[in-house]
Order: sequence, then structure tokens, then C-alpha cells
Amino acid sequence: MRRTLAPLALAAALAAAPAVAGDVSVEVRDQTGKPVRDAVVMIRPAGGVPPGTPMKVSWPMVMAQQNTQFTPYVLIVPLGSTVSFPNKDKVRHHVYSFSAAKKFELKLYGRDETRSITFDKPGAVSLGCNIHDSMIAFIFVSDTPFAAKSNPQGVAVVQAAPAGAATLLVWHPDLKARAPIARTLAVAGAAQRTAATIELRPALTR
Repeated sequence: MRRTLAPLALAAALAAAPAVAGDVSVEVRDQTGKPVRDAVVMIRPAGGVPPGTPMKVSWPMVMAQQNTQFTPYVLIVPLGSTVSFPNKDKVRHHVYSFSAAKKFELKLYGRDETRSITFDKPGAVSLGCNIHDSMIAFIFVSDTPFAAKSNPQGVAVVQAAPAGAATLLVWHPDLKARAPIARTLAVAGAAQRTAATIELRPALTR
């Protein structure tokens, strides 16, 4: 899949919800109107995250190696999560990351073997394989439980964000800036829309 150097138009529609919370639906598209998948969308309440609030995840904390590629391409995990790295290929892999959020190395291991890593710092972690240079993926460690990833239709739904002032954060592997873009957002029961623009690096093939 090829990425183009283009801004992404983000329209966030806040669905009707109780006064205490709201589901934020963010549609991520490029300048031609095409949906963009694998964008990480986060809500950070201005008043802080209520104590003991878990991230609502419907996906496993797994970054598999299959068909000589990582899957999924982007994985969102809560801060402090342990992620497993199963090898489902017939060949051995050597997984590593030099990212500031987590530097680690999983030396050569073979089919049906699994290793695991705990991610204790927030931020983006880029993954590679010392044996297969074409293998690239990302783990985004979120310090807010209100996070979701855009699907193939370019839509991410952040569930039950607390009502009130908040910051909308959007990150994508091809962002020109290193940090997520940030926009203010008022989470409320009434339907609302907010717009943001992010700029991508030149086209990459994966």
C-alpha cells in the first residue's frame, strides 16, 4: 500500500450520549477523500483520567510475525501492557526496536515460539526484523484509556470519553511531525464536529 504526501482531513463527530460521557467518532480521510486506516486517535480529558479507568480494547495484545510481516501494522496498547510476539512463520525472526519509548531485542527464535515485552513508557515504538528488512510495524503505547485506531473505512470510535474540555490527539506512522497532532475538544452529549489537519511524509511502500 502506498502513502502520499498529503494532509488528512479529520472530522470528529460527537455522538449523543449521557451528560457524563460521549463516544467520539473520528473520520480520517486524505485530501482526495479516500479513507486512511491505522491512525491512532486519543482523547485526553483536561481534568485528568478518572482513577481506575481501563482502556476498552477488543483486540489482543499480540504482534505476530506471519508471512514475513508483522500483524497488525499498528497496535494500540495501554501503558504497562505486556505484548506477545509469536512467530507463525517457517523462518526465524529477530525482532528489535530502537525507539525512545522502548528499546529491546528479541534474538532469533523460530516457528511456534513466542516472546513477550512489557511497555512501560508512552509513545510510538517502531519495530523491525534484523533478518527481514521489509518487516515494519508500530506499537503505540497510550497513557490515556480513551484511544482507538481507524479502520479500513478511516473511522475510529473512542468510547465513553468523559464530558468536558479535552485534547484530541491523532498519530499516524507517516506523520511528518514526530509527535501526535493536538486539538482542543469539548466532549458533550450533543452532536459536534471538529476538524484537524495532519501532514504526511513522502510516499512509502509496505
